[in-house]
Amino acid sequence: MTVKFNSQKPFIIPIFIPHAGCPQRCVFCNQSSITGVRSKLSQKDVRDQIEAFLKFKNARRNKVQIAFFGGNFLGMPANEIKHLLAEAAEYVKTGRVDSIRFSTRPDTIDRQRLDLIKNFPVTTIELGVQSMDERVLSATKRGHSAPDTEKAIQHLKELNYEVGVQLMVGLPGDTPRRLIASAQRIVQLKPDFIRIYPTVVLAGSPLAATYRKGNYVPLSLDEAVSRAKNLYLLFKDNNIRVIRMGLQASQDLEDGSTILAGPYHPAFGHLVYSEIFLDMAVAQIESSAPNTDSISICANPSSVSKLRGLRNRNIEILKKKFGFESVAVKPDDTLAEDQLKVSRLL
Repeated sequence: MTVKFNSQKPFIIPIFIPHAGCPQRCVFCNQSSITGVRSKLSQKDVRDQIEAFLKFKNARRNKVQIAFFGGNFLGMPANEIKHLLAEAAEYVKTGRVDSIRFSTRPDTIDRQRLDLIKNFPVTTIELGVQSMDERVLSATKRGHSAPDTEKAIQHLKELNYEVGVQLMVGLPGDTPRRLIASAQRIVQLKPDFIRIYPTVVLAGSPLAATYRKGNYVPLSLDEAVSRAKNLYLLFKDNNIRVIRMGLQASQDLEDGSTILAGPYHPAFGHLVYSEIFLDMAVAQIESSAPNTDSISICANPSSVSKLRGLRNRNIEILKKKFGFESVAVKPDDTLAEDQLKVSRLL
């Protein structure tokens, strides 16, 4: 198994506009809880946030993007769209920022709205797709269809925008089969990148009431990690970047009052990578059949923690599965980030 991991990412300056432009509330959504933003941002708020992030720009990140997240950007009134883009564009003009990105719904991608933004330095547009199954879209009250997504991605690619897609695992009405079918339809559309989020029950969301009535059972953490892993591998096999897995950790999510139930973990993406490395290690051990009580596994230094798993979970699993007394993990910078080398421990 060969899996390439992303190492170079742009420096993102996030500006959260929770629920702005949303025509209705999706059952799983409470953006104010996720982002911690509970009021409309003023012009000064936007500038202050941009300036604060620019102070901490990592010198190794060449590209800088201002990103409007948390709402339905193209669903906002035209004057608000232009106001926010104009504010961000000033930083592009001065050379402190390279471009702008935003997230929006697939059904907001039309000629009129795209004409509205064409003179601004927007390079990247993310679509809140969540699923390509009509039954799941209906159960989550998304209000758009899979054909809306297909048309939106095609239109954006024709205009040479970088296109991202957000998908969720564990939505009401979804199943492993429906999830993979959704992902396969997305693969055919060839977006530039993907975000994968687990469905959690947020306080104040419509899903919270459904959960309390016993009509929705969230995935366990292990189930969510396994489904996200399957999506990740499918997209990587088709050369589509997965740029994030899991919700962004924040104090609001960690305090125990925001998430009522569901597979939230601050290191969700790391758990997915660890599962992939465990699968790789098991496959190598089974193919080489080392006749020994102790083995060593070499990995690139940047991948050692993924191989070990949280709290050395993978090492303990390997010991139990194969009866090893010792599993030594050794860094080896001659190996690529996606490679392992298993050998007898001498």
